[in-house]
Amino acid sequence: MIQFLNISKKFQNNFWEKEFNALSSVSFSINQGELVGFLGANGAGKTTLIKCLMDFSRQDSGEIVFDSTILGNNQAEIKSNIGYLPERAYLYQHLTGREFLEYAGSLSNVSRNNLNSLIKIWSEKIQIDHALDRHIRGYSKGMQQRLGFISALIHKPKFLVLDEPLSGLDPIGRRDFKKILKELNDEGTTIFFSSHIVSDVEEICKKVVFIEKGKLIYNGSIEELILKNSNDMYVISYEIDNKIHQIQVNETQKISKLTELLNSKINLLGLEKDKLSLEEIIYKIKK
Repeated sequence: MIQFLNISKKFQNNFWEKEFNALSSVSFSINQGELVGFLGANGAGKTTLIKCLMDFSRQDSGEIVFDSTILGNNQAEIKSNIGYLPERAYLYQHLTGREFLEYAGSLSNVSRNNLNSLIKIWSEKIQIDHALDRHIRGYSKGMQQRLGFISALIHKPKFLVLDEPLSGLDPIGRRDFKKILKELNDEGTTIFFSSHIVSDVEEICKKVVFIEKGKLIYNGSIEELILKNSNDMYVISYEIDNKIHQIQVNETQKISKLTELLNSKINLLGLEKDKLSLEEIIYKIKK
């Protein structure tokens, strides 16, 4: 659907400082229907790459290729099929939430009838309907994030690009956002969202792109990355006297220990491979 081909970008803060590489020959692809997490510490280059994707900033070298059969043949058509939420949503503080969403929808040529219906549906789903007729300047950071999220969805984009969408949300808000992202993806929306919170990405994504200091470290399946970095140990869970116990065994010990527990008529609860979390693996890779 979208290919990033050797994207490089340099910045120079002032005349006296050397240029630094914000992105160095970054290449990967996002396929139609994928929900891709984009990981990296603050300053890793995530926002710079997203700005290049959105054509807010031009890369020094490399190319971003859009699939014309899905997103369109020209810039106007491509952009009409993309929904975007920046890390800090730029909202017109003097407008009410409803006025802002009406304005956002009109920019995307959503018909008035459809727009009113979509605003009602999404504001209730995102739980901000009670504040739609209040001025945005009175919104909390989390409420502004919710409003910005709706503005990115209001025209039913095929491709959704979100830069740190869970930042500024309370735990309930983060849970709700993740649920909605999963639902949108299940309905066919391709989603690319950046985060520095690894557990959020692991929870809902199957694929991850990880960059560090502007360089691509990993691009691919989360499951494959975890298995690749796991050992050959297993955890056996069992119950004795209403208490749950766990023991760790290796591949050669596994069968004999399971047989021993079964012969003892112990309530066996499960066997699973002892795997590192994605966060542990990312930390290990960075070291």
